[in-house]
Parts: sequence; structure tokens; C-alpha cells
Amino acid sequence: MFTYWIMFLMAALAASTGRVRQVQGEVARHSGATLPLWWLAWLLLALVVGLRFEVGGDWFNYFRYIWMVQSQSLGQVLAMSDPGYMLFNWLGVQSGWGIYMVNLLCALVFVAGLVVFCRAQPRPALALVIAIPYLVLVLGMGYTRQGVALGLGMIGLVSLVRGSTLWFVFWVVLAATFHKSAVLLIPVAALAASKNKYWTVAWVSVAALLAYAVLLEDEVEALYANYVLAEYQSQGALIRLLMNAVPAALFLLYRKRFRFSSEEHKLWLWISLISLLMLVLLAVSSSSTAVDRVALYFLPLQLVIFSRLPEVLGSWSKSNQSWVLLVIAYYGLVQFVWLNFANHAYAWLPYKFAPFQ
Repeated sequence: MFTYWIMFLMAALAASTGRVRQVQGEVARHSGATLPLWWLAWLLLALVVGLRFEVGGDWFNYFRYIWMVQSQSLGQVLAMSDPGYMLFNWLGVQSGWGIYMVNLLCALVFVAGLVVFCRAQPRPALALVIAIPYLVLVLGMGYTRQGVALGLGMIGLVSLVRGSTLWFVFWVVLAATFHKSAVLLIPVAALAASKNKYWTVAWVSVAALLAYAVLLEDEVEALYANYVLAEYQSQGALIRLLMNAVPAALFLLYRKRFRFSSEEHKLWLWISLISLLMLVLLAVSSSSTAVDRVALYFLPLQLVIFSRLPEVLGSWSKSNQSWVLLVIAYYGLVQFVWLNFANHAYAWLPYKFAPFQ
């Protein structure tokens, strides 16, 4: 538990001591961390996430992927389902490092996506604070494949905000090679389009259909049987969906005070509406696990909204330190509750670092 709190407190310290400077008439928030410090943060976080030992609820389940590729050629591995993740497993076997190589490669990609996304926010260190209790500890350490997919998806979202729909689709398709459910993010590009809307909708629809045909079509029946017909239930799904619903509601309530570009505004409006819709789907779905897994792709909404909340509720011309501390305290409470009261927290405790085992 000590390791998790060190991670959180280091990010909180950076967030609470951030500098303020004026950029083109708007206040820009910076964590005080230069680019080399962000490289260091990427490396340290990736090592903690990637070199864990028997940490995470599905730790032992991931060994089956190692066994699946042990006698396979590279060509056979790339023809498997989720070829990106299977390639990492093949590299783990070839290197002799096994699951530790797999987890480290996945962590390097996941944390890279997280850092890129945080640095695109007005308060990057605060965004990192928000990410640690659930996105890093639970998703990054517990849902390895989907963690990589979300990391690549976050790079895609940054590309989309910057006006590059093509790169967004590229990163999402790459994400789908690790967890095919990432394909569900592609329609977001069509929903968020504000320039050349009809052309964007047309080619994104074609891209989505191609990605579906190549990566998902053969798996649909199995996924439907495993998640829907089996009626899998995820404990805590309602709480996780509410954690997305809160920033969604805040954005809808105060959206005129968020200084988004028109593209950003449309993107986060749709994601907010979808996040609220997830609560309805949870109420009517026979499988909370299916809804829960899809909702994981909308976790970045928390980073976007809460990292801007000090300015939205305070003033864009002030430091708003009290609001920053309030956001930090809220996510500190989230981490405390999860580590002490979550049903599966025992699988994360104590944290064990593989090189020391």
C-alpha cells in the first residue's frame, strides 16, 4: 500500500505547487515539471506497473497467453486474435522474461498514452493525480490488455482534439489489436466531427466497418455468449459508472465555463452523454460486466473535467489553490476507499516488485 500512496503523493505535490502563466489571453496551468521530469515520471510509473509480481485480480489468468504462443512462429502469432498483445507475449517467450516482459511492454505503452493525455490538459499533474487511484492502479495493473488499449486510445483522443481524425482512427485500430473492444471508440470521431462532417462520417464509417470485419466479426458470437448470455456481473460497476457520471453532469451543468475549442466541446459533450447513458444501460442490461468494460474507455473524461474544475468553479485568472486541493482530496479519498474496502483489493496488497522477489 505504501508504494501506491507514494505514487499518489508525488503527483499531488507536483499538482499543488504548479506554476501559472498567461498564454494568449488564457491562463495555462503547468505542473512545474519540465519535459525531462515527465520522461522520468513515465519511466518510474511504467516500472511500477510493469514489473509488479502477483499483483492484480487476473494475474494468473494472463499466463495462458504465454502458453498459447510458446510453440508458435511469428506469422502464426500475428494471425491470432488480439495480435498486438500476442506479439508482446511472443517477445516475452523469446526473451526468456515471460510475463514480466509482457507486462513491462504493456506498461510502457499504457503510461506513454497517459502521459501524452495528461500533458494535453491545462493542469497535467492534477490530471495525473486523478488517474492514479483507478486508471493506473486498477486498470493498468489489473486489466493489462484493456489498459494498453486505453493508453493508445488516449493518444488517439489527443490527436482528435488537435483536428486529426485520421490519426485518431489509426491509434484506435492499433488499440484494438490489444483488446478488440477498442473498436467501439471509432464512431466517436464521427460524432465529434465539426469540419467536413459528412465526409468524415462517411470515411470513419468505412474504417469502423473494416476494423469490425478484420478484428471483431469472428469474435462477436463468443463475446455475446461470454458477456451477455452468461450474464456476468461486475462488483462495483455502479460505483465506477457513477465516477464517470459525476464529471459528465458537471460538464453539462457548467459547460459554458469550460474553455474548449468547438471540436473539444463537441467531443466531450458526446462522451458525457454516453457516460450518463451507461447508467441506463446498466439498469436494463443482464450483464453489468459488458457495460462496465465499455465504460472503461470513457475514464479520460474524469481527467479532462476534474483537471479543469478549479478554473471552472474558481477563476481563470487566479491560482484556485483551494479547488486544486479539494480535487486532490477527493481522489485521495477514492484511493483510500478502494484500497481498504474494495472486494478485490487484496489482490493488490501488498505491492510486490518483481526484481526483489
